[in-house]
Parts: sequence; C-alpha cells; structure tokens
Amino acid sequence: MFSTKVYTPEQVAEMLQLSKNTVYGLISRGEIIAKKIGNVYRIPARSISFVFTGLDADLTDAQAADERVLPQVERALGDVRST
Repeated sequence: MFSTKVYTPEQVAEMLQLSKNTVYGLISRGEIIAKKIGNVYRIPARSISFVFTGLDADLTDAQAADERVLPQVERALGDVRST
C-alpha cells in the first residue's frame, strides 16, 4: 500500500517552528511542495527539505542520476557525430 509519510500544514508549522500562515505562504510560493486533496493540503516528508535546500529532494536525486550517466551520453553523441 502507500507508505510515504505526509504531514498537514499545521504539523509542518510545528516541526519548523513557524506559523501556519507562513507554511501556507511557502506552499503558495512553491517553496514547499504540497498536494491539495479536496480542501486540505498534504505535504510529503521529502518536500520539507525544499525549505532548506531550495531544491526539491526529487530534483536533486534526478540531477545526481543524470550526472552519473553524462559521460555515457557524451560518448554516444561523439560516436554519432563522427559517423
């Protein structure tokens, strides 16, 4: 089933020692990624790192994966260009 930990804006406000309104502001500016389900927001645990890094953890992971395969991509492009 579903195992991702999610929080309410109120829980995140308490964890980060911020006001609830500040958390809603962070959500509206895209600084915290939240999913609106009906009339309520749920915030995945991984998106809270967004506040501290300026990047969503998923984007950081994807960038690292891209950088690992970049040498292979560059070799393949070189092979194609030389034919």
